[in-house]
Amino acid sequence: MNLLVLLKMAPDVVEELEIAPGGQGLDPDALRMALSESDDHALETALLIKERCGGTVTVLAVDAPEVDDALYTALAKGADRAVKLDTGEPEPPGTRAAADLLASVIAEGSDFPPTDLILTGTQAIDDLDGLVAPLVAHRLGWPYLGIVTEVAPEPAKKTASVVKEYSGGVRGRYEIDLPAVLGIQSAERPPRYVPVAKVRHAMKTARIETIAPLTLADGGAPRVQVLSMGKPVETGRALMIAGSPEEAAAELCGILAGRGVI
Repeated sequence: MNLLVLLKMAPDVVEELEIAPGGQGLDPDALRMALSESDDHALETALLIKERCGGTVTVLAVDAPEVDDALYTALAKGADRAVKLDTGEPEPPGTRAAADLLASVIAEGSDFPPTDLILTGTQAIDDLDGLVAPLVAHRLGWPYLGIVTEVAPEPAKKTASVVKEYSGGVRGRYEIDLPAVLGIQSAERPPRYVPVAKVRHAMKTARIETIAPLTLADGGAPRVQVLSMGKPVETGRALMIAGSPEEAAAELCGILAGRGVI
């Protein structure tokens, strides 16, 4: 099976996030980028499928700060090929523009062999819209399922058994025709750890391919504009009630009664 994993870089929330002076985004000078967590699960899912069914895993990412680190790490984990899409623009494209770019290079076909499954994370923490996978599927005319937690391909039948997660602990199992696009919520097991030494070895022995810049009809302009961003404001309204359960309950009732709630 030929598996293609779409990767995206997102702000590393381990670091303190700072608002840019203009108030419309994060300060890039104080920002560290890391692979989106759900994309890491998509990569792990692809590697598990490769181990069980054979085939190849290709990772594809739009150029962004520190994306090379993520691509070399993917190669160190077991991916067979890493490709970077250079847009020729200083800023990463928005969700729709990125989906257009990714779908166009996949559909064009010269850079990628026929693909059986495209996997990517359900959503990233910097947008939470989860639209890349369904938009890519729409552009390609392929079936799509999102919030996926298990994938069991049946190459001979050109289908895959897929488990989709719903709220309230409900899960549904579907059979989907291949080729298809899947939005991965989580892999069957945590993403594998790869030693730094192995990543450095990949940097010396492997190669990241770069696809020439493509031009979008709309120039890649985002369709959603951020008007303002801000950190949570401290209000100091928390009231801690001490004492025994009976004393705390009596004080709480007194507070609620005094405010006309009860």
